[in-house]
Amino acid sequence: MQEVPKTRPIISARERGPGPGRYALPPTVGYINHDFTKPSSPAYSFHSRMSSAMVSVDSSPGPKYHVDAKVTRFGRMDTPSYSILGRGRRTGNNRGLVFQTPGPGAYSPEKAPPVNAQLRTPSYTISSRTRYRSVDPVPAPNTYSLPDLLGRQAPNKPSSASYSFSGRRKVGGPSEDLSKSPGPARYGRTNPDVYHQRQPSFSIQKRTKRPNYSSATPGPGSYSPEKFHSHLPKPPSFSLGVRHSEFVMPLVLDVVD
Repeated sequence: MQEVPKTRPIISARERGPGPGRYALPPTVGYINHDFTKPSSPAYSFHSRMSSAMVSVDSSPGPKYHVDAKVTRFGRMDTPSYSILGRGRRTGNNRGLVFQTPGPGAYSPEKAPPVNAQLRTPSYTISSRTRYRSVDPVPAPNTYSLPDLLGRQAPNKPSSASYSFSGRRKVGGPSEDLSKSPGPARYGRTNPDVYHQRQPSFSIQKRTKRPNYSSATPGPGSYSPEKFHSHLPKPPSFSLGVRHSEFVMPLVLDVVD
């Protein structure tokens, strides 16, 4: 026995209608079927490739010429340029050798005589010791020794007062203890509780009993104080009902004629 498919009634509210893509508006690009309500811009097209027969008609080359940027319609506008020539060759018998240009150190202008009445500064040289003074009996400056001016050394020079340091004396000196009295450190410190009011004192006692973890003690996170509101005024609460179909006819009880 063939099973008859179950058909549902057509609900007009479920038919939404076609979307925006179902409508075909005239284009605004180009000129074919252009929207006559919109202004159109100028349109251009590309020509196809010419045949080989057109080469004989128009055989001019394309833009392959390279025009230097320094060439203008008024002529060539450029700064003067120079080039370096190669090293020259010697003349005469040594033509095969390269000409060696001397550098600045090859010249000695200080050895040239004065030219055009030029003035020269006087020059001096240091010569060796003459044979007539082979031994100089005159003493040098470091041979002399001046007398010491510290203390009473020079009889003809004024001197300031001079002092000397002696050794430490044990008898009669500042370090000698004449009274033989004990110092402050020789006395013991008296407990302040003897002559003052005694303050309360505390001590830290050791742990009396080892904790037993057989019974799990609840922590602060185990409590929910936000759920306990029996002592507070309770605001009104609402609940959501069952979702109904949007196609159900509303129930009209009061009909106004």
